[in-house]
Amino acid sequence: MDATALRVLIVDDEPLARQRLRALLQAQDAVSVVGEAGDGQTAVTLCAQLHPDLVLLDIAMPGLDGMQTAHRLAALQPAPAVVFCTAFDDHALPAFEAHALDYLVKPVRPERLAAALSKARTFLAGRSLSQAATGTPRRHLCARLRGSLRRIPVEDIHYLLADEKYVLIHHAHGEDLIEEPLKALEQEFADRFVRIHRNCLVARDRLLELRRAKDGHVQAILRDVPQPLDVSRRCLAQLRQLLHPS
Repeated sequence: MDATALRVLIVDDEPLARQRLRALLQAQDAVSVVGEAGDGQTAVTLCAQLHPDLVLLDIAMPGLDGMQTAHRLAALQPAPAVVFCTAFDDHALPAFEAHALDYLVKPVRPERLAAALSKARTFLAGRSLSQAATGTPRRHLCARLRGSLRRIPVEDIHYLLADEKYVLIHHAHGEDLIEEPLKALEQEFADRFVRIHRNCLVARDRLLELRRAKDGHVQAILRDVPQPLDVSRRCLAQLRQLLHPS
């Protein structure tokens, strides 16, 4: 078995669907199927035992559904990358909010699977590149650029903005897209970034003030960022406490 192969766990309550995914994966280079599960709870148990790099996860399953399973997998250390494989095409937004890297609609096409595997490899490489063995937060994020990886110092990041399956990094030298879930970034860098909206994290040391716009909405003003950013009402109390600690 190739030690560098992407280790994949297939999770689907339909045996034929698992069989098809396994066949598709076997046609890909440097991929190893380490196990299969027919329900969410078994998937969580197997992930804790086998530590797969990637989980291909159905949504509609008995017991724990795919969304619930994804949230549980995100709590594992290390957490596997998750790609949903489902017959439904209307769960994409909840899927990405559940930390998914990609969303494949059945019947899964080989080229879409290959693209999802590439995203998983990029995500895993970026997570491990600068992460110490102790699990301390990374000092860089990695964006894919023309087939290579660009390292972006975390200290240079002004804010992170989720856009469906991507996160847009606004930093001192421009903008880059990464394929990591915003929630996972929030958990890893809790000391550096604070949430101002469901789709936006800002650097704590860049936050200057909160300002009410003409339409009544509150906006965040960041140092070296000309464009004000919308603030949701549920985040207001935490931000005011951060700016004006008692």
